[in-house]
Amino acid sequence: MDLSTIIGVGAGFLMVFVGIIIGGAGLGVYASPESVLIVFGGSFGAMMVANPLSRMLGIMRYVSHALRTSDWREQQLINELVGFSDRARREGLLALEDNLDQVEDEFMRKGVQLVVDGTDPEIIKSILYNDLNQLQERHDTGIKLFEDWGKIAPAFGMIGTLVGLVAMLVNIGADPEIIGRGMSTALITTLYGSFFANLILIPLKSKLEDRDKDETRAKEIVIEGILSIQSGDNPRILLEKLVSFLPPREREAMRQESGRA
Repeated sequence: MDLSTIIGVGAGFLMVFVGIIIGGAGLGVYASPESVLIVFGGSFGAMMVANPLSRMLGIMRYVSHALRTSDWREQQLINELVGFSDRARREGLLALEDNLDQVEDEFMRKGVQLVVDGTDPEIIKSILYNDLNQLQERHDTGIKLFEDWGKIAPAFGMIGTLVGLVAMLVNIGADPEIIGRGMSTALITTLYGSFFANLILIPLKSKLEDRDKDETRAKEIVIEGILSIQSGDNPRILLEKLVSFLPPREREAMRQESGRA
């Protein structure tokens, strides 16, 4: 579980509520069922128009992906690939098949199997990058969903503002309470739309982008390693290629751990 997301959303709500209370108007003034219907109901309806039903019904899958912390263990992947490279140079590529059952990463296992089967390097590259591209397309679907929703929600806040202004103008000269209710709807729907977009939707989109970058980097490490193993690169050269994917502070530690510094 990604605690930063949970804590961030909770802190955002808390700070806004505390600000409202300090402002002196009280929370009850900001409770507006009509604003909820316009912003949340209206924007969800618009998203239903823009997306397939199955995607909207599965929206919690994207939320859970954003809330889940994934450790792609790049250093372990690099160690395994360097180990495969070392064994391939000593015993030949066919010897790698003996260790395939021990490989936890399915993507790596698939790549090593293609190498053992003697598949042409260009075909291996095409297959692995096609898998990566399909993965990124699935990620982009979730990212775009929250990006679009983050744009639509404030727009429905503005629609609610217009609804409230019309109600206020129609009742000018009538009961002041009715006029005040119209003005309240006009302002609170804008608040709801902006709050929903900027605390929930846009941050979830950014979190999904981070998840995509992390998984893509892990897959690129594997692809580079597989292609280097097939081409017969020296394990030291392979290590240098792969540690370049890591943050600078982790590279030297990786070299020392591998005993190839």
